Amino acid sequence: MNKKKWYNYLWIWSIIYFTLGFFNILFAWLGMIDFLVPLGFALFGGNKHFCNRYCGRGQLFSKLGFSCKCSRNKPTPKWMSLKWFRYGFLVFFLTMFGVMIFNTYLVAAGAETLKEAIKLFWTFSVPWDWTYTVGLVPDWVAQFAFGFYSLMLTSTLIGLIVMVFFKPRTWCAFCPMGTMTQTICKIKNKDETK
Repeated sequence: MNKKKWYNYLWIWSIIYFTLGFFNILFAWLGMIDFLVPLGFALFGGNKHFCNRYCGRGQLFSKLGFSCKCSRNKPTPKWMSLKWFRYGFLVFFLTMFGVMIFNTYLVAAGAETLKEAIKLFWTFSVPWDWTYTVGLVPDWVAQFAFGFYSLMLTSTLIGLIVMVFFKPRTWCAFCPMGTMTQTICKIKNKDETK
């Protein structure tokens, strides 16, 4: 019998993250763990162990898709894993991340006021003002949290949508973090073979 390891339960982390952010947006900063740890694995280890073993979001999609039978389990469309789509989505995602950072800067500089809203699919503003008490931290800290939670929630919703229609981990075929870490690993491993 294959005994489960501690990291087989990291899907719970995804649920905890979104639950905490629902009640207090400042918990969105915890999502930086999911942003920095995979980069650390790629930069220092030259591998994608995070994606393959520790990604709570991928595990959540597997759990919902396979165990809970929420997926049609159809083959992932080939175009979703093609280089042009993966890198195009990465550029789009990084652009949205850059816009989020710029909005945070504007709030920090006093040029804008705090927007207590979550943007779903980078378009639809959902009021989220119950999750933050103004003055608790500097407004730019809260603005970053609202923006980062928006990115995390939107990307998870995209992952859930493709999970329902295709294989449970279809999101992994074009995940921006996966594309970034794969690129870093290729560059790092090429440099080490020289």
